[in-house]
Amino acid sequence: MSEIEKEKVATTLNMTPQEIVAALNEHIIGQGDAKRSVAIALRNRYRWRQLPDDIRREITPKNIIMIGPTGVGKTEITRRLAAMAGAPFVKVEASKYTEVGYYGRDVESMVRDLAEASVTLVAKKKKEEVLEKAVEQVEERLLELLLPSPPDSWSPDLNADEIDTDHAKHQRNREKFRKMLQEGTLEEREVELDIEQRTSPVQLFSSMGMEQMDVEFQNMFEKIVPKKTQSRKITIAQARKVLLEQETEALMDTDAINEEAIKLAENTGMIFVDEIDKICGSSESSKSADVSRQGVQRDLLPIVEGTNVQTKFGTLNTEYILFIAAGAFHQARPSDLMPELQGRFPIRVELQDLTRDDFVSILTEPTNSLTKQYCELLAIDGVKLSFTKDGIETLADIAFHVNQSTQNIGARRLHTILERLLENVSFQAPDDSLSQVVVNAEYVREQLEEISQDEDLSKFIL
Repeated sequence: MSEIEKEKVATTLNMTPQEIVAALNEHIIGQGDAKRSVAIALRNRYRWRQLPDDIRREITPKNIIMIGPTGVGKTEITRRLAAMAGAPFVKVEASKYTEVGYYGRDVESMVRDLAEASVTLVAKKKKEEVLEKAVEQVEERLLELLLPSPPDSWSPDLNADEIDTDHAKHQRNREKFRKMLQEGTLEEREVELDIEQRTSPVQLFSSMGMEQMDVEFQNMFEKIVPKKTQSRKITIAQARKVLLEQETEALMDTDAINEEAIKLAENTGMIFVDEIDKICGSSESSKSADVSRQGVQRDLLPIVEGTNVQTKFGTLNTEYILFIAAGAFHQARPSDLMPELQGRFPIRVELQDLTRDDFVSILTEPTNSLTKQYCELLAIDGVKLSFTKDGIETLADIAFHVNQSTQNIGARRLHTILERLLENVSFQAPDDSLSQVVVNAEYVREQLEEISQDEDLSKFIL
C-alpha cells in the first residue's frame, strides 16, 4: 500500500477504540460489550493497513457473531460503525438465501450487493470532486442554449473588421447573459434541450443464480441499442439539473470508479448477516429444511473464508471483508453452525435485553432521540411538543411492561407506543388549539393505560 493510500485511510480509521465507543454512545444506549468488540475490529482494520504487505497477507479480519433478541441494537451498531469508517456496508438476512439447486437468492449475491454499495459510495465522492468544474461547464452550455455562438466560417459579404466586431458584440451579450444566469433572473425562461430517455431494465432471468447473468445481458443490450433522445422545452432551472447530471457523468471515469470501488469493498467492506440462527439445523425441523440450511452454510463458508466473486464491476475478493453475523438464537445455538463456519467467527458477544432504565435513556440521551424526532416533526405544523420527566418514565414503564407481557421487540416497542400516544395530535395538527402539548405522566396514562393493561388489546395495538 502506498504512503498516500495509508494517509487516506488514517484520516477515517485512526480513531482509538475508546473514541469509537464514545461515538457509538451518542446514538446507541447500552450494549457495552458489543461496542467494545466492534470498536476493536474497526481499529484492527486501521492497524492492518499500516503493516508491510508480507505480514498483512497473513492476517484476516476477526469476524463477529452477535447474540441477542430483536430490537437491542445489533443492526444499528454495525450500521453506525460502517458510516464512521466510510466503508461500504450491506445488511442481508441469511434466511432469504438457499443453496444451489433450490429456488431463491444465491449467497454470492450479498457480495454483489456490497460491490453496488461501494460503487455508489465512490461515485458520490467523485461527484463532489468534479462538482465545481461541472457547474462551470453547465453555465457554458446554458449560455450556448440562450445565445448560440455565431458560425466561424468565412463569408464573402463580411470583411475581417466586421467579423471581429460581430464576435466582440456576441461576447459582450454573452457576458450579460452570464451575469443574469448567476443572479438567477433567467430561471423561468424556456430553452430547448435534448434529453436522453432512460428505459427501465427488463428482467430476463428471475431464478436463483441467474442474477449476474441478468445484469450482464442488460449491460450488453444497453451498448447495442442506441440511446434515444427527445427534444423538450424546459425552464433554465430544470435544464440546469439535467445538464449538471450530464456534465458530472462525463467528467467521471467509470472504469476508474469501478476499480477503486472494488478495492474499497475488498479492504474495508462490511457485510452484516442477520438471522444467521435461521440457517442452523435443528432436530425439530424437517429433513428437507435441514438440507437447505446446511447448504446455505456450505455456500457461505467459502465467501467468509475468502473467494473471488464475479460482479458487473469486476472480480471482488472476499478474504478481507469483515463479516458480522447476528441472531436471537432462541431455538438454536452458535454451536449448531457447521464447525468450519463457527471457526470463521471467533468473536462472540452477547447483547442484553433492554431494561426499563434503558428505555428512559433511549428516549432522552441519543443525539437524535425519539422524543426529539417527534418534537421536530410536529414543530413543522406549529405544535410545540414537550416531554416531562415523569411522562418519559411512564412511557418507559409501559414499553417495558408490554414487552414482558407480549412479544419482546426491544426498542422498537417505543416506536409503536409513541405513534399511538401522539396519533391524535399528529392527525389534528396544524390546529390553533394544539399550539402546545405537554406529554406528562397523566397525558400518557390517559392515552395508553387502557390499552397497555388489556393484554389482548395490547397485542394488536402496541
